[in-house]
Amino acid sequence: MPGRLYAMRSRQTYTITDLAREFDITPRAIRFYEDQGLLSPARAGRSRVYDRADRTRLMLTLRGKRLGLSLAEIKELLGMYDGVKNSAPQLERLLAFLAERRAALEQQRRDIEAVMLEIGMIEQQCRALLGDNAEGAAAARAALAERIEDVGTA
Repeated sequence: MPGRLYAMRSRQTYTITDLAREFDITPRAIRFYEDQGLLSPARAGRSRVYDRADRTRLMLTLRGKRLGLSLAEIKELLGMYDGVKNSAPQLERLLAFLAERRAALEQQRRDIEAVMLEIGMIEQQCRALLGDNAEGAAAARAALAERIEDVGTA
């Protein structure tokens, strides 16, 4: 298989099946990216013929999705590279996208940590109630109420 993959990469054109296999996605997904304007294969009759640029755009689209970029953001970034020799503006825009994504992920991490704390407090309260430990349940309830109050004032 490695020899076949190398042969696929060294060719100038690819079929939708070639790309689907190489990137482990469905042909339907590739057609969707085409409909969204991310890929623009040539046609040979009814068949799509993808070139190296289409393959690269597909690879970058999938990478952008893994990073959490929207298809509109990916399309904007890809469009900035078409026929442009000076990549500084593109790289600056990519850095801005990455900074925005990093900030969003950091906020999600903080939100998850807060929810995990609340879950722990509720679990503690439930265990105390199940163990007929009124004092422990009251302490857990007070900690949860304090936590909710802190979140409400933040």
